[in-house]
Amino acid sequence: MLAKRVDEIPTDADGWSFEPKWDGFRAVIFRSGEELLLQSRDGKPLDRYFPELSDPLLRQLPKQCVLDGEIVIAREGGLDFDALTLRIHPAASRVKTLAAQSPASVVFFDMLHVEGRDLRDEPFSVRRAELERALANVEAPLHLTPATRDRAKAQDWFTRFEGAGLDGVIAKPLAGFYTPDKRTMLKIKHERDCDCVVGGFRWHKDGEGIAVGSLLLGLYNDAGKLQHVGVCASFTAAKRRELVAFLAPYRKDALRDHPWADWTNEAAQASGRMPGGQSRWNAGKDLSWEPLRIELVVEVAYEHMQGDRFRHLAHFRRWRSDKQPKDCTYEQLEVIPPQELMSIFPENR
Repeated sequence: MLAKRVDEIPTDADGWSFEPKWDGFRAVIFRSGEELLLQSRDGKPLDRYFPELSDPLLRQLPKQCVLDGEIVIAREGGLDFDALTLRIHPAASRVKTLAAQSPASVVFFDMLHVEGRDLRDEPFSVRRAELERALANVEAPLHLTPATRDRAKAQDWFTRFEGAGLDGVIAKPLAGFYTPDKRTMLKIKHERDCDCVVGGFRWHKDGEGIAVGSLLLGLYNDAGKLQHVGVCASFTAAKRRELVAFLAPYRKDALRDHPWADWTNEAAQASGRMPGGQSRWNAGKDLSWEPLRIELVVEVAYEHMQGDRFRHLAHFRRWRSDKQPKDCTYEQLEVIPPQELMSIFPENR
């Protein structure tokens, strides 16, 4: 089941249940006796990447159940999404080492089936009650997400826990059924503005020279180095075609003194942190890029930072011809103080 984005928490709070929006890997967890399956949102098995979860799941979940939740890694007072992505690794030995160093947890927020009962056609209020009953005594690394019908408390979560890496707030209709692939829930997420250097672009899948797929964004750090912070890709089909002509003059001699020129070599790309680096999510996907002269500045909307990069795609707002690239630094970003998860995540594991 999916969520539709809205700008604010619903004001008709009587019909809604509110939860923190966790920033991890969405997973449906199936248990049948001693058989266990952790499945990603797109149907891929996740079991081999999180071996440390098998024993606690088998020990604490009902013998027959299907639950919806989020796999997270919490440490140093916040959620660490980068640590999660490192788990998607082909070597079992590497996964085992990472599992010992940074063990994962599961936060559950819905129940689809329990002990022979299909709950998908039950209202969320019933499913939540069954979830609370089934998980009444669970211990870390399993957790039941907090929920409230109090809009003021949900607003407090939205504001106070962003520093711990939570995405925002989810609003679920109390009378709503579990509807796969339908956006019957609401999500309220953080959004801010930032001026970024445009260091390059990628062609759209429609073909090279036809449409621009995304802009590669950069910010200058304290040492004066231009760091790749993410991409902007929220364009209409017409805008993608328009950008081909708009960017053409900035492609001439772009690699000359370009701060990312060395990112074309294989060693740099192997790190997965460069614009042309291979994606661990889409093996074989073409992530080659075209450099642009460091002259363009764009204002984008972003949700939050994960380390020194945007956690999600940024959204195009406008070109900033009035701003110099050298002024696009990390200092402009709003700093959200870390907020310990203890009040909504009983143990920081």
